[in-house]
Amino acid sequence: MEHFQYFIELFLGGLTRGSIYALIALGYTMVYGIIQLINFAHGEIYMIGAFTSLIVAVVLTSLGFNQLSIIILASLIAVIYSSAYGYTIEKIAYKPLRNAPRLSALISAIGMSIFLQNYVQLAQTSDFVPFPSLIPDFDFVEPFAHIISTQEIIIILTTAVVMILLTILIKFTKIGKAMRATAQDREMALLTGVDVDLVISVTFIIGSATAAIGGFLIASHIGMINFYIGFIAGIKAFTAAVLGGIGSIPGAVLGGLVLGWTESFATGYISSDYEDVFAFALLVLILIFRPAGILGRTTAQKV
Repeated sequence: MEHFQYFIELFLGGLTRGSIYALIALGYTMVYGIIQLINFAHGEIYMIGAFTSLIVAVVLTSLGFNQLSIIILASLIAVIYSSAYGYTIEKIAYKPLRNAPRLSALISAIGMSIFLQNYVQLAQTSDFVPFPSLIPDFDFVEPFAHIISTQEIIIILTTAVVMILLTILIKFTKIGKAMRATAQDREMALLTGVDVDLVISVTFIIGSATAAIGGFLIASHIGMINFYIGFIAGIKAFTAAVLGGIGSIPGAVLGGLVLGWTESFATGYISSDYEDVFAFALLVLILIFRPAGILGRTTAQKV
């Protein structure tokens, strides 16, 4: 019985961790699907979302707002602010290099990531900052508190809802059809009247919004943030996106969950010292036998 309970704890812990990776990976996979570019500054957008929600929460608490108002306003302002950052980054760092060699855009993305890290470090602090636990514990979760918390349930549910909403957006809306057209053939989409610049900007905005949601929820769950959290989370989320099949929204979520479970079970049954080793070893194995990822599709390279 104890072994089964321990297994359930590891399973739910991996599910939560995987949902965290998936929320961030969704932004990676959307941007790559549209412009074939890895936005390495995406992890920093997640970090900015966490810091923004912290600042808003502290200000609203000092003004005497109730907890529900703080949660709604902190998450909403974090989403808006992070989306503005995503939009601005696309215009400054990526749009001018849209027709340049891919290496130039890659270097620009890495440079933007480093810039945002140092910007937040100078504007805030290099130390870890405590993040208040904004999400209250629900009474019906209390009997199961030893294996899963309210925060973890909300993270898992939020990831599922975001994935469903993004799938509906891409498959059944006008902007979603424009995204698919741009992803398939940007020049042909232009000839048919699609505003490609608008599509790319909207993609960055949506991806940044999902990262901000993740930043708020994850920071509230972990209780600590600093300027470097975006780099670590970004690398893991990028791994999840590649693992599931970059460019695929369900693939990003599946990749995040597989990565989360791998880390959780490896930590629980083997050693926490080799958590990252098992995660990246799994990535190597998947790419050897399934180069496009679990749900990815192998396409011919354009010349």
